[in-house]
Amino acid sequence: MLSYFMFIVLFLLVLYFIGWQIWLRNRKKEPHPFSEKWKSILTSEVSFYKKLNVSDRARFEREIQHFLDYVTITGVEIAIEDTDRLLVAASAVIPLFGFPQLRYRTIDEVLLYKGNFNDDNQTEGEDRNILGKVGSGAMNRLMILSQPALRQGFEAENNAWNVGIHEFVHLIDKADGATDGIPESIIQKQYVIPWLKLVHEEIKSIKKDESDTDPYGATNEVEFFSVVSEYFFNQPDLFQKEHPKLYELMSIIYRQAPE
Repeated sequence: MLSYFMFIVLFLLVLYFIGWQIWLRNRKKEPHPFSEKWKSILTSEVSFYKKLNVSDRARFEREIQHFLDYVTITGVEIAIEDTDRLLVAASAVIPLFGFPQLRYRTIDEVLLYKGNFNDDNQTEGEDRNILGKVGSGAMNRLMILSQPALRQGFEAENNAWNVGIHEFVHLIDKADGATDGIPESIIQKQYVIPWLKLVHEEIKSIKKDESDTDPYGATNEVEFFSVVSEYFFNQPDLFQKEHPKLYELMSIIYRQAPE
């Protein structure tokens, strides 16, 4: 009789613990006030934000707040500032800005390193040529970014690369369960074949040295998607001029035209 009673008590405790955890994960967090300092940083550092109208800026700020409420940003052996946190959040918000209903569901923390790192995530030693990566295995739900590379991606108006955007686009690609360069979570089915056609055409042009797209984009369809997304968002006017068909299709895919 006693053992049965203890079983019931333990069962109820387990149910209570599970319910508590679900509530903690799903409860709505109260948004923090978006300070004038943060607005100033975004205006100074993020040209995408600077070009938005008043109502879209307010929505961008809300998306920044939501991201920072649910994703931890940690400096690894370095001090990080509000600018770093805002640039990480902006990197996440920009690609999904055309989809107010979507959120990143596969990331809990972004680690900022003091510089480039290697395959073993070390910032010392040889082969330190990685600027950012989406974690897997033991590093699942993590992203690693080089702090200097993150900042440099937002510094120059004529910069066609942005490591923060690059890695968050990988997460968008990964959201459908397959990292394959086809972002099924945002692309409508009728555009998949036209997208793949343009992808393969442009990869051929890159390999022939007939394109201004970063050669890393020719690695495979996955890297191509992230590379051209960096270009699309960081230098939209030039991208539209040099790649009008890609620009038009990507505007449809992302539901925005960042001119």
